[in-house]
Parts: sequence; C-alpha cells; structure tokens
Amino acid sequence: MAGPGRLLATLRNHWKKTALGAGLLGWGASWLHGRHRDNLLRRAACQEAEVFGNQLIPSSMPLKKATVFLNPAACKGKARNLFEKNAAPILHLSGLDVTVVKTDYEGQAKKLLELMENTDLIIIAGGDGTVQEVITGLLRRADEAAFSKIPIGFIPLGKTCTLSQMLYPESMNQVQHITNATLAILKGETVPLDVLQIKGEKEQPVFAVTGLRWGSYRDAGAKASKYWYLGPLKTKAAHFFSTLKEWPQKRQADLMYLGPTERPPEEPEEKPSRPPLYVRLYRRLRLYWSPPRKEIPQEAAPEDWEELKLSTIEFSIATQNRQLDLTRTEDFMDICIEADTVSKGQFVNRGSQKMRDPHTCPEGSQCIQASRCILQLPEGAEGSFGIDNEEYEAMPVEVKLLPRKLRFFCDPRMREQMLRAAVQ
Repeated sequence: MAGPGRLLATLRNHWKKTALGAGLLGWGASWLHGRHRDNLLRRAACQEAEVFGNQLIPSSMPLKKATVFLNPAACKGKARNLFEKNAAPILHLSGLDVTVVKTDYEGQAKKLLELMENTDLIIIAGGDGTVQEVITGLLRRADEAAFSKIPIGFIPLGKTCTLSQMLYPESMNQVQHITNATLAILKGETVPLDVLQIKGEKEQPVFAVTGLRWGSYRDAGAKASKYWYLGPLKTKAAHFFSTLKEWPQKRQADLMYLGPTERPPEEPEEKPSRPPLYVRLYRRLRLYWSPPRKEIPQEAAPEDWEELKLSTIEFSIATQNRQLDLTRTEDFMDICIEADTVSKGQFVNRGSQKMRDPHTCPEGSQCIQASRCILQLPEGAEGSFGIDNEEYEAMPVEVKLLPRKLRFFCDPRMREQMLRAAVQ
C-alpha cells in the first residue's frame, strides 16, 4: 500500500507538473482519437468509391475524363495536402481518368481554362476565389455554350467555401466534409445554378455564383484580419474602428434595373434518338414540295427600365442559389439596398452578423427583384466590390443574370431536401 500512497503524495506535492502532464496526456489522447476517426472516414469513403471503380463498362467506351483545378495556396497552403490525403484516392479508385492542374498564381486558372481541351467533368479544388476564377475562365471562352454544359464538381479546401453550404450537408469534421463532396461527384446528382455576369466599361466580364457587395460592411470586414491579436473580438473591433474614421458612411449611386423574367422550360438532358431513314427522307421531301412560310420578324418590345437614386450603407446583389427552388417559375436576382440611417452600435452588431452571412438583408432595407441592372457610380467612388468574396475595384458595372447557366454536382440528400421543400 506504500507504493500507491507514495505516488499520490508525489502528485499532490508537485501539483503544477501533475496538472500540466494531465493536460498534455488528454490533448495527446484527443489528437490520436481524431487521427483514428479521420482514417476510418477515409477508408469508408475509399471503399464506397471502389464500388464505382469496379463497375463494368463496354470495351468501346472510353474512361470518363476529369480535369481538377487545384489551388495549392488555399487554406493557408494546406490545400494540396488536404486534396492528396482525402480526395485524390477517392477519384482514382472510382475509375476516372484524372488530370490535376495546379495553379501557381492568382488569375492563372482563367488563362488555363481558355486552353483546356474537351473533358467530361470539371472539378474545382479550393475556395471561393478558385471557383470564381474557374467559372470566369470557362464562360469567357468563345465556345462557352458547349463547355458550360460540362458538369462541375466542387471540393471545399479554402478558408471560405460559400458554395459548399448550398451543395453539401453541414459537417464540423473537415475530412468528412471533403470526402462527402468528392463522393457526391461520383454519385452524379446535379443542380442548376444561376450565374451573374458582371461587366465594367472596359474590362472583360467577371462571373459569380454568389453575388456582389459594395459598402461599409464589406470594407470593414475585409480589414478584420488586421486585428487578429484580439481573437474573437477582431470583427467587432474592425467595424468599431471603421466608425471612428468617418460617420455616417454612405454610398451614393444611380441604379437602373429590369424586373424578373419568366423561366423557360428546362432542356432535356438526353438528346432524342435519330429517326429512321424513311422518316428523314419523308421530312425532306415534304419541306421541298411545301416549304414553310417566311415569318415576318416582329419588333421587340421596348425594355421597361426602372430608375432609382441610391443612398445606402451597403448595396448587394445575390443569386437565388442559397435558397434553390427547382420549381420556381421566374428568374431573378435579389438586390438589397440597406438604409443609411444606422447607429454605430447597430453597425458593429450587424457587421458581425454579415461576417457569417454576407448577403443577409436586414429589416428596413429596400429589396428588389431584377433580371438585369446597371449601377452607375460617381467619379472617385469609395470602397471596393466584393465579388464572391474576392476584391475588385469599384466602377460602373452592368450585372446580368444568367439563369441555370451551370450544373454543379451536389449531395443527393440536398437535392431531395430541395424537392421536398418545393412540394411543401
């Protein structure tokens, strides 16, 4: 009995070392448990991917080609390691012919998309910035009408991955989130997403799937990282110090916009089979003997533009992708014009909310549904645009909605949830 008693006395006498050792031991046990859990998740995902890889295909059918655009600098330089450990094994086991294209600098993905050859799948591995670069490069191509029909997968590896909230179930485990996103690509369920075409007076158009922001909340939020030493208070500090420089903070502009448009019927994914030879010959003979009458072109109705003068603390345009409704009958984007009569306390509190949900439209704001708009800024306009969380110079722009322009792979559970919500 002397042994345990002596041990307890030693631990009591050296209580500081005991507490430190217990803390290190607990941290080590938690770390080992997390590693083991992540390995189990990876193994289960690889086993599921192997099922797809073991499926038999005809000898005349080539392997599906997948082109991955990987941004190694995403997630503070950890994206490459995250991709190779969690996503790459799943893609290779699935039987896809995978080509990984790694970007070396900002904007390179746009140039690489111009040179990309035919592929069956496009996979974006990165964050919001990588998504914005890839879809911009894709839709700038001369043959974008054909390439925009290629389904796109998204593997969330960046610091901000807004698109993953729309496509995949929420998960607190990063490994599970990445493996779920990769498996969703193999399962093949897709949803159509709207795209915003944003064009300045001189620049080539930029494309976005989330939206555009211009105002004081965006500018203050962009400086929050400078106050990293304040920990969880850095966001409130950034907005508070912003009120000390200038108040009230207003943005003046002119807005012209067109209302919502009627949604056209969705094109069938499968092409109709070619009719027999005798049917094709009959159709040609009928056209030869009784050609169709020439239709008199009708004059297009003048567009009904609405005009509005803005005085706002923040102006934002958002797509409907955050609340997908696969059965809606109109296509539009949401324009939010926030009131400029905000106290400093409200500004600081709302700033924290907008860091979590940048396109939230608070009470008292003017909300407009539009299919196209023109934003005219005065000379020397302050601030910058935030387009899909990427910073651009503020300038007069025309924003046009491209409804259901791109198809993204999504988790089947999310698609079922969207259809269930539409029925209710």
